[in-house]
Amino acid sequence: MSPRGWAAFAAMSLIWGLPYLFIKVAVDEGVSPAFLSFARCVIAAVLLLALAWKAGVLTQVRSAWKWVAAYALAEIALPFPLIAAGEQHVSSSLAAILIACVPLIVALIALRVDRSERATGVRLVGLFVGLAGVVALVGIDVAGKPDELWGTALIVLAAVGYAIGPLVLKAKLAHMDARAMMGASLAIASVMLAIPAATTWPSAVPPANAVGSIVVLGLVCTALAFVVFSVLIREVGPGKALVITYVNPVVAVALGVIILGERPGTGAVAGLLLILAGSWLSTDGRLPPGLMRHLRGVRGPVAQPPGIMKAVA
Repeated sequence: MSPRGWAAFAAMSLIWGLPYLFIKVAVDEGVSPAFLSFARCVIAAVLLLALAWKAGVLTQVRSAWKWVAAYALAEIALPFPLIAAGEQHVSSSLAAILIACVPLIVALIALRVDRSERATGVRLVGLFVGLAGVVALVGIDVAGKPDELWGTALIVLAAVGYAIGPLVLKAKLAHMDARAMMGASLAIASVMLAIPAATTWPSAVPPANAVGSIVVLGLVCTALAFVVFSVLIREVGPGKALVITYVNPVVAVALGVIILGERPGTGAVAGLLLILAGSWLSTDGRLPPGLMRHLRGVRGPVAQPPGIMKAVA
């Protein structure tokens, strides 16, 4: 893997571990989930649509706008405000851990809609391990706390949207230029969120740290994330690029502890480990072939079970 590839990998691991911190800062300062999500979408949409227009690929959206709208609803318009609303009741660390169960939800949904993604063998074991992590987290740290249970439910619902989105993308939008597809999706999501945002529009300019959080979420965690992820895929391929799925929640928890002073409980720690293990196994329990060749060169042969790694970014 080239130095450029490693740099992009490190950047993405950090960038997609950041949103939970900045969402928490914004909602704790009184910014509504709807307005926060709307502003984030508008900022990212303007940038990505400009890039798509410059590249001359915006016309691709016309033939698939209904599926782009479906993707926008499942992947953006519902999860963004649900996560923000959930973080009004739970810590950023807990939110990140819960979102880490997206690959498990994909496996559950795929039982009905996508034969190629169905969990069997080691993937089925991973599904149960990951679900045990969710049970451990909720049962130990959240049980008996109605406010946190409500926040947890909202974030798990957001995770369902994050799981549906990639299935729509894979089935109907994989042929489209990502700049056009993501820019159009964010623009449509902005329209969907406009009325809820208008009804909760801040009566005064939010504090500087909240405004800064919104800008970072739009420019860095959404728009820049797409650009860097594209570089990463070009440099190392989609297989190794998707290993960031297992790094993001760890980064998010670390940021919550260091910056916000959060203290994940026993259930959160156990849940994180089990969810990550379950997600890894549910994507066939192996590292990408290129990374395995690198590890073999460093440490000698490494045994791996058969299968092809599949993961959700």
